[in-house]
Amino acid sequence: MDGMQVIDWDLAVATGTRLVRPGPQVSREEARQAVADLRRLSRVAEGHVREFTRIDTETAPEPATIVDRPGWIKANVDGFRVVLEPLTTRMAARKDQTPAIVSAVGSRITGVEVGAVLAFLASRVLGQYELFLPPDPSGQAAAGRLTLVAPNIVNAEHELNVDPQDFRLWVCLHEETHRVQFTGVVWLREYVRSQMTEFLLASDIDLPTLLDRLRSAADAVAEVVKGGEGNLIDAIQTPEQKKILDRLTAVMTLVEGHGDYVMDAVGPSVVPSVADIRAKFHHRREGGSRLDRTIRRLLGVDLKMKQYAEGSVFVRTVVDRVGMDGFNKVWTSPETLPDQEEIKNPERWIARVIGAQALPEASGTVG
Repeated sequence: MDGMQVIDWDLAVATGTRLVRPGPQVSREEARQAVADLRRLSRVAEGHVREFTRIDTETAPEPATIVDRPGWIKANVDGFRVVLEPLTTRMAARKDQTPAIVSAVGSRITGVEVGAVLAFLASRVLGQYELFLPPDPSGQAAAGRLTLVAPNIVNAEHELNVDPQDFRLWVCLHEETHRVQFTGVVWLREYVRSQMTEFLLASDIDLPTLLDRLRSAADAVAEVVKGGEGNLIDAIQTPEQKKILDRLTAVMTLVEGHGDYVMDAVGPSVVPSVADIRAKFHHRREGGSRLDRTIRRLLGVDLKMKQYAEGSVFVRTVVDRVGMDGFNKVWTSPETLPDQEEIKNPERWIARVIGAQALPEASGTVG
């Protein structure tokens, strides 16, 4: 890394690790048991997901990586570095525009902020399919990995008072769906990565604009604290970025919705207490203190809750109309992904991608 580092990553990790609350107090034995369970159940879940989604993955599944909260923070910072690399190089090329004082102060502040945000999320995230990892020692691009945050899963079970085995399998079903999506649909990861890179490079990083953006971001913060609708993501975008973000939002809504759909569809046959878990979990997803809700709005995480719901309605509607194999045409290429309008109106996607020819036979099966 050259001298011009946009974010002090080590500081981000140090801050996040310092701020994150320790997990639930469990005996060493219970912790060991949870880790062993999650490893085993992630493999069980994978079999169910492959069979149900009918997405073929060439790659042999890796066992899930089980982490604690600091481990999750570190993994995410590594991912950020990979995604932000292009931006860093680009800013370095424009050194002349950034007074040294700004970059000196800036990287410390953003390091602390990134750390604080990660500390907040690290005590809540149950699992995650990490798309972006640093290359392995041989320089090979790393495949994504499935990460499960053991203390948070145990904590959620305690809080929700649900059956631990069932809950663990249920969480694994959602996350394994992401693994199957991104390993089975070979172009998907690169598509998401290139959209993210493009998004970052589309920011006008000359200083006056940046300061202006930060000011509007500060206004967004003030507005959210007062109970308004703004969020940070919107405050710091160019029009070009807005377009890219719409595409990214659509693809993430699809993959999250598909994850929820699969978890709900497979759940009843393999997770006996699924109805109880689902009811309690959705309540928890929406809950939280006023501060929790404020931070979630700022980060645009509330948007995500809405997306899960919209995405899974899209998937369910399409599968009901044209079957799983019809739905799987969504993975053909970036052109067959739904845009945000189509996610809200699945009929439009069906008309565009499946076309009229597929519908008569499909409707023939409906009484």
